[in-house]
Amino acid sequence: MNWEQVRGNWEKAKGELKVQWSKLTDDDLTRINGERDKLVGRLQELYGITKEEAEKQVDAHS
Repeated sequence: MNWEQVRGNWEKAKGELKVQWSKLTDDDLTRINGERDKLVGRLQELYGITKEEAEKQVDAHS
């Protein structure tokens, strides 16, 4: 699934993202609202990883 598909199916994707990254809260997902860059930034904050690593994980998931 590419990022456009994730964005288009955001309600379904939110559950999958919470399974993948358990530190994401419902509030986080509401703020992210399907925006890849916001997800990458939040993963950096929550997991203490680099932007490149967060992007790699997001791309692997989508």
